[in-house]
Amino acid sequence: MGNEGINKLAAVFQNRMHGMTDKPEVLDFGVIQEDMSLLTNRFPRPIPQTDYMVCRQLTLGPTHNILAKTQDIGMPHSGSHIHNTHGLTCTHHGGTQQGTTGEATGPAPDPPIPSQRTAGGDSSDGMHQHHVLIPEKMRQIKPGDRVLVAWVGDDACVVDIVLPATEVV
Repeated sequence: MGNEGINKLAAVFQNRMHGMTDKPEVLDFGVIQEDMSLLTNRFPRPIPQTDYMVCRQLTLGPTHNILAKTQDIGMPHSGSHIHNTHGLTCTHHGGTQQGTTGEATGPAPDPPIPSQRTAGGDSSDGMHQHHVLIPEKMRQIKPGDRVLVAWVGDDACVVDIVLPATEVV
C-alpha cells in the first residue's frame, strides 16, 4: 500500500541522512581568483574578498618588501646601528700589519627601494641599514594561489598557501 513515488522519495532521504555525519568538514582547498575572490571545493561560488578572512601571516606583503630592519637599542624605527671597531695585528711572512675592522655608523633614512645587492642603504660616510626582505615563501596571497581554507561555521578563513610536495627540498 502507499504511493510508490513517496516511498522512493523517502528512500532517497533515508540514504542521504545515513551519509551525513554530525561533524561537517572544516578544512577545504580553494583558489584565489583574479579579483581576489576565493573559490573553494565546498562552496560552488566565488566568495568576494570582503566576505572571507585570512590568517595574519598572509598579510605581510609582496616578495621583496621590507619585513624587518636593524635598529640600535633605544632608537626605535631609526634603522641605524653600530658596528664596533676592533684593532687588529697580523704577523705575516716576518712583517707585522696593524689596522681596524668595522666602523661606527650613524642614523640613516630608509632607502626608497631596498637595493637587491645589499637590501639596505649605503652612504660614503658609513651610515647604513640592513633590511630583512619578505622571501617568496612568506609572501601574501595573490591570484592563482591554491590555499588551505578552514570553515568556522559559515565563515571561510584562508590559513595558508598550499604548495606541491615537490617544493620541499
